[in-house]
Amino acid sequence: MSEIQKNTGIKRIIYAARYSWLGLIAAWKNEAAFRQEVAALIAAVIIALVIDVSLFQKVALVGSVVFVMIVELMNSAVEAVVDRIGLERHELSGRAKDLGSAAVFLAIGLALMIWAAIFWSHFIG
Repeated sequence: MSEIQKNTGIKRIIYAARYSWLGLIAAWKNEAAFRQEVAALIAAVIIALVIDVSLFQKVALVGSVVFVMIVELMNSAVEAVVDRIGLERHELSGRAKDLGSAAVFLAIGLALMIWAAIFWSHFIG
């Protein structure tokens, strides 16, 4: 029996980057929410570049949208695994999908709070 060789060093990094890129492509092709979040990210970057706020605030504005996208990717991964296991209705499958959806909901809520706080302090406060 031969031992499976693990990639190490730069080769591992290259393979990991390739798999990450393939994941982003899959999300773009298969997830409408991800495509909407890419549009939100583009808008966030433009707005952050245009408004006169600190660098930290710009990073918070853009980072909050990136965080939503990260959570969306994790939610999509959970949904794909659940669907791979079986499409029949099961309490645990439904719970897993609902929990992933709740995580996205909370991430969006956090992003909205960050945007509101920065805009409030910049334009009103």
